[in-house]
Amino acid sequence: MNARLESSSESVAESAAGLLEELRAEPPLVQCITNAVVTGFTANVLLALGAAPAMVDITGEAGMFAGIASGLLVNLGTPTPEQRSASLEAVGGARTAGTPWVLDPVAVGALPVRTALAQDLLALRPTVIRGNASEILALAGRSAGGRGVDALDGTEEAADAARELARTTGGAVAVSGPVDLVVDAGTEIRVAHGDALLTRVTGGGCALGAVMAAFLGAARRTGDRPLVASAAATLVYTLAAEDAAARAAGPGSFAVELLDALAALDPGRIAARARVEARPVPAGSVPAGSVPATEAVA
Repeated sequence: MNARLESSSESVAESAAGLLEELRAEPPLVQCITNAVVTGFTANVLLALGAAPAMVDITGEAGMFAGIASGLLVNLGTPTPEQRSASLEAVGGARTAGTPWVLDPVAVGALPVRTALAQDLLALRPTVIRGNASEILALAGRSAGGRGVDALDGTEEAADAARELARTTGGAVAVSGPVDLVVDAGTEIRVAHGDALLTRVTGGGCALGAVMAAFLGAARRTGDRPLVASAAATLVYTLAAEDAAARAAGPGSFAVELLDALAALDPGRIAARARVEARPVPAGSVPAGSVPATEAVA
């Protein structure tokens, strides 16, 4: 599959279908440095999708493993001293090897330890940043964050902050919400799928960061941009969430049904179902003085 310039719902959906097929044909090895609350669920989501999870999160191994992984997730949900060191080591290894990586700045803003670490990692230019609106605003220095992991802001309120971060890093930024927003320096994509039950399961958002890392691993072979990979991951994950919610009786059964829905999702049906809008970033939407757009670096 050749790299495509996403300019319509159809092309984003085609990219999602193609990347899902690529992922299942050659499962990417996804290194996850993630929080203790969601480790098992994240690993199961990756397995259900068709990827291979590896929870390598200790110093002395994290950097080495990032060099052989297809993609890396750094999630700041429970940043113990060991994980903080391992995160920086892994990102160093990823940058050396060209491994794409995702930063999930969980609950940044009011909490000082994770906020300082998030700024250190931001300076290393993540391939993709994924968070809720309050986390994206806080990472960009525009707010004090949300209430723990809960967003107090809407997706569109974080749009300018997302665009600014995308220009700063040269990568993509994904803002989760009722309508997900994914941007890079030139294009923004909105994905109108998902279900409220995702917010009632521990790890519903955090696992999406791992799915993005898996799609970035597949995109290394297809040549698709980080914007496309992260939008495709969002589309696949939220379509599966809708399928799971249709069969679930509540949050408990939803968590199980989500795994089954990810495994059962048919790439051939994605295009017919997709509610996606792609368009150029509006002129003047990023304040003057922002860092100029650059090529994304791993």
